[in-house]
Amino acid sequence: MIDTHMMNMASAHYARMGAAECRRIHLATLEVLERVGVDVHDARAIEILADGGAQVDGMRVRLPEHMVEAALRTAPRRMTLYDRLGRVAMRACDYNTYYGGGSDCLNILDHRTGERRTPLLKDVVDAVKVMDALPELDFVMSLVLPTDVDQQIYDRYQMEVMLQHTTKPIVYVTPDFEGCVAAVEMCEAVAGGAEAFRREPFAACYINVTSGLVANEEALQKCIYLAEKGLPMTYIPLNAGGVNSPSTTAGCMATMNAGILLGIVLSQLVRPGTPVAVPGWNGGPYNLKTMVGNYVLADEQGVPTTMGRYYELPVFGLGGATDAKVLDHQSGFEVTISLMTALLHGANIVHDVGFMDAGLQASLQLQVMANEFIGFIRAATRGVTVNEETLALDVVAELGPTGNYLSHPHTMRHVREPFYADLMDKGVYAQWEKRGKKSMEALAAEKVDQILETHVVAAPLSEEIQAAIRTIVEREQAWSDGKHR
Repeated sequence: MIDTHMMNMASAHYARMGAAECRRIHLATLEVLERVGVDVHDARAIEILADGGAQVDGMRVRLPEHMVEAALRTAPRRMTLYDRLGRVAMRACDYNTYYGGGSDCLNILDHRTGERRTPLLKDVVDAVKVMDALPELDFVMSLVLPTDVDQQIYDRYQMEVMLQHTTKPIVYVTPDFEGCVAAVEMCEAVAGGAEAFRREPFAACYINVTSGLVANEEALQKCIYLAEKGLPMTYIPLNAGGVNSPSTTAGCMATMNAGILLGIVLSQLVRPGTPVAVPGWNGGPYNLKTMVGNYVLADEQGVPTTMGRYYELPVFGLGGATDAKVLDHQSGFEVTISLMTALLHGANIVHDVGFMDAGLQASLQLQVMANEFIGFIRAATRGVTVNEETLALDVVAELGPTGNYLSHPHTMRHVREPFYADLMDKGVYAQWEKRGKKSMEALAAEKVDQILETHVVAAPLSEEIQAAIRTIVEREQAWSDGKHR
């Protein structure tokens, strides 16, 4: 039998804004760029933008509509990231959603003691191992900021650790421009050269930008450098509604979007076709009750992601985080809802899984728990295959109302397809009691220890490549020592 004229629904559908709302925000952004402009804190970036047709008044740069539209035509609709073995690992486009950790938390919730403490480089190693082992996490970030290395160049040590302990794609953050260059050099050493890394990039830089209307020097320098090399980046200006932008969601998003589009324009002027991902969080009112930069707020959910989808650009989203300080009901709710809204709105590269306390604390236990939540969410939102095999009408006719479906070959063929939880207890009370009455929190801690004791990266770096990376780190350490004597 050949099916024709079928309409298959591949996944759940949801949208916070429609095309009309997105278009109004886009038009408002164009007016902001032409009428107000963005403060650009880098001379070379100003020169590039001016040569491309921008109006420059000191550091204030105003962009005409034609520059924005031209950049949107050349910016790629997808960002493809590979694993360290050269295999395609992430096609960040359309409604493909991938999850991973975050970077640089100042504290870690120790899974063995339950206490909050400052992290060490060993915690970065542990975090990378856990993320490499968890099947629902697709990419790796450093998770915590180690306090036992030079704080001026901590990111160089993070990058070395990430390259050594995972084959998954890496999203890296550097506090200065020099760190971005060092990270790229390490990746090129692993890839076998600059062209090999450009052709099959397994790492992307996360560029933090001051705000929608203020572009800081380091962010602009990184954008230009990466674009010159044709390497992927995330360009992330973030607004706090009511603090540095209008408190209304639409006004906050329109002004944040101005900075986003300036980054797109700059990257495309340097090298048309440079892949750039745009932010999928913030763009809404700040928590003016606490004045804390919360990671999970209701009003902003999906707004910037919907704008990214409107432009058909890759979206760097946020999910799997919580503002809770302990693993309680709040953490479970906020982690799950942020994972779900990121997926439903179509964020592509969703980071910060395992973040707590407004991004000030990380938890390996929470990453393990979130891995289970992601598995559930993916199963709950994927499309349902409806065909002759899945309808199983012949099986129903064969067995009838009282037949034994449990042992039938059809059941055996499909028994492994549903999602089965590892940490969520789905048995009866007596079974749970027999297993020690363990909470999910306790089981997650045991899972972390199991991973750390047994997991080995699939393809360790050769001694030669490790030495090349170590040489770059030592060079950066010598540079830092000389700079701060």
